[in-house]
Amino acid sequence: MDQSNRYADLSLREEDLIRGGKHILVAYKMRPKAGHGYLAAAAHFAAESSTGTNVEVSTTDEFTKGVDALVYLIDEVSEEMRIAYPLDLFDRNLIDGRMMIVSFLTLAIGNNQGMGDIEYAKMYDFWVPPRALQLFDGPSKDISDLWRVLGRPLKDGGYIAGTIIKPKLGLRPEPFAQAAYEFWLGGDFIKNDEPQGNQVFAPMKQVMPLVRDAMKRAMDRTGEAKIFSANITADDHSEMLARGEYILETFGPDADKVAFLVDGYVGGPGMVTTARRWFPNQYLHYHRAGHGAVTSPQSKRGYTAYVLAKMSRLQGASGIHVGTMGYGKMEGEKDDRAIAYIIERDSYTGPAYHQEWLGMRPTTPIISGGMNALRLPGFFENLGHGNVINTAGGGSYGHIDSPADGARSLRQAYECWKAKADPIEWAREHREFARAFDSFPGDADKLYPGWRDKLAGVHR
Repeated sequence: MDQSNRYADLSLREEDLIRGGKHILVAYKMRPKAGHGYLAAAAHFAAESSTGTNVEVSTTDEFTKGVDALVYLIDEVSEEMRIAYPLDLFDRNLIDGRMMIVSFLTLAIGNNQGMGDIEYAKMYDFWVPPRALQLFDGPSKDISDLWRVLGRPLKDGGYIAGTIIKPKLGLRPEPFAQAAYEFWLGGDFIKNDEPQGNQVFAPMKQVMPLVRDAMKRAMDRTGEAKIFSANITADDHSEMLARGEYILETFGPDADKVAFLVDGYVGGPGMVTTARRWFPNQYLHYHRAGHGAVTSPQSKRGYTAYVLAKMSRLQGASGIHVGTMGYGKMEGEKDDRAIAYIIERDSYTGPAYHQEWLGMRPTTPIISGGMNALRLPGFFENLGHGNVINTAGGGSYGHIDSPADGARSLRQAYECWKAKADPIEWAREHREFARAFDSFPGDADKLYPGWRDKLAGVHR
C-alpha cells in the first residue's frame, strides 16, 4: 500500500523544520527492494517508525495523523532519505518527564530494520532541537574534571596517557595490581579491559583493594595523581550499582580518582543512564564493545559510529571510545575525526546536520586500539589537538623496557607533536620515545623509513 500521501511531504523545507524546533530530524541511506518505488518505501518506513503499519486501521483519528513521522527529502540516486519525527512521539520518564534514548532508537531504528520492502537503511546523522536537548541528561563530568584531579589547567589540559590492563583476561589479583602499579609509575590513567570484572580467578573484592594500594604507592613515589576506570558492567542494574558502591567504598578518600566503565552498546542505554544518574560524581566511561555489528561500513543497516557517539553525549557519557581514525589496529579513516568533533565541540556541522549543543558538557574522545608512541604524532596532527584520553595497552606493556617507560614514551610522543618536532630528532633527546622504535619495529619501518640508520647507537 502506497502511504506517501500521508507519510511524506516533500514540500517541507529543512530550514523551516529546524527553525520550528518541534521535530527530531534523521538522515538515512536507504535502498528499497527491487520492485518497490523509492517514495512509497520511504513513506512505509516513516509509517512503521511512528503511527502507522502496512494497512489503514479504523482507530486512527485526526490527532494521530498530527504526530505522523514525515519523509521530507529523498534522492534515489544518492539513496538519501530524511524523516522528521515529532517530539511528542517519543516516550518520557514518569519520574521526571525527561527523554530517553531507548525511545528514540525504538522509533528511528526499530521495526523498520526488518521491513520486507527495504533492502537496507542506515542512520548516519540526526538533529536534536533545543527543547529535546533540555530533556536529555548530558554528561555530569568531562575531561576538565580529570585535568583538575591530575593538577592540569582546566582549559586545554592536554593529553592523558592511559592504558588497559593486559592481558585482558587471565591475571590473578596480585599480578593485576602489579601491572597497574608498573604503568602508573609513568602514566596517568588505567582502565579495566571490557571483559574484566569479577572472574572466579580474580574476584573484584580481592582485586580492588590491591589496585587502590597500587594507586597509593604509585602516587607516593611519583608525587602525581592517578586515575582508575573500573568496570561496573552487569546485566542487572542492582548488581551494577553494588559494584559501583563497593568500589567507591574501597577507594574511600581517593574516590574522586575513580571513573566507572560501562559497556554501553552491549549493555544498552538503560545501563548508561543508570550509571549516569546513580553516580553523578564519577566520570562515566562508555566502552562501545560490539558496536561494529551495526556501525561498521560493511553493515548497511543500523547506524554509524558517528551516530553512536552523538547519542552517548545525550545520554551523559563523560567519554566514549571513538577508534583511532586509521592510525591504530581498528577499522577507521582519517575523516572519522568528525566522531570526536561532534561530542567535544559546542557547535559542529556533521554529515547531514549542524548541531548546536547549547552548553551541554562535552564527551571526551577516548583513543584505543593498537596505538603506541610512534603512531601518536600522526594521530594528533590529523585530529588537530591532544585533549584526549589514550588507552594504549600493547603500546605500554609492549614497550621493550617497562610499562612505565611505555607510558613515558606516550607522553613524549604528545610533546613531540606539540613542539612540531621531527620524531627522529625528538628520539635522539628522549630515551623512552627512542626505545619505542625498537619496541615496535614494524610500525617504525612503515612510518619512519631509514630510522635504523638514523638512530643507530642512540639510547641502546
